[in-house]
Amino acid sequence: MIARLRSIAASVAPQLIVLVVVIFVWWAAVRVLDPKPFIFPSPGRVLDTTVNDFDRLWIGFKNTLYASVVGFFFATAVGVGAALFLSLSRMLERAFFPWAVLLQTVPAVAVAPLYVLWWGPGRQSVMLVAFTITLFPILANSLAGLRSADAALVDLIRLRGRRRNSWFTFSKIRIPSSLPYLFTGLRISAGLAVIGAIVGEIVVGRGGDEAGLGYWVTFGSTQLRTDFVFAAIAVSSALGITFFLLVSAAGNRVLRHWHESARTAEA
Repeated sequence: MIARLRSIAASVAPQLIVLVVVIFVWWAAVRVLDPKPFIFPSPGRVLDTTVNDFDRLWIGFKNTLYASVVGFFFATAVGVGAALFLSLSRMLERAFFPWAVLLQTVPAVAVAPLYVLWWGPGRQSVMLVAFTITLFPILANSLAGLRSADAALVDLIRLRGRRRNSWFTFSKIRIPSSLPYLFTGLRISAGLAVIGAIVGEIVVGRGGDEAGLGYWVTFGSTQLRTDFVFAAIAVSSALGITFFLLVSAAGNRVLRHWHESARTAEA
């Protein structure tokens, strides 16, 4: 137990040191340059704002978390399902995968107004923006993983009378081989889900009980409350990092007994 705590402390210490240095440089720059608070606030002022406006930030945290998780969940379901479908045939992949690439290249800010037109302002549109941004990394990595199965094992299964695209082949070879790729896509999309939710809230979000962190960033900017904007950004960054770490921990737990990447991460 003690060795485990030491290992965790050793892995976290460098990040904490960098954070302390950044905050110190920030504080020193404000003391020396003395900018107007609405241009660049001090760390202490941001901390005070976080405490004083905790209720607003907490509401924003919950709403952004909800939109991120829902968008991430549906992107995972659709992305993995689409990857399984496209992996059945090279013809299917050539026909449909370029359209998935096209979906990735369309800016979320450009399609967000369409979501408002179709679904109205609020959570549904925000979740759709998060879904749109999150989908492609999961689909692309899952498909690459399904395509990376050992050809010799697939041929061996065929010699035993199983079809290349049979459920037995997928469950025993293709899906297990794709898991490292899948979790790579999930790690990427974990952060993108939060970014997508915040972008959606900035463009199509509404205030009140449905106000997310993106809405409060816009609110603080219009009110020249830069300290509040910094506080909302800090909370959203913490949310994104936590989401990423949770997905990474889940991936390491699933892969740790057989894949080198997870064993290396725990070493």
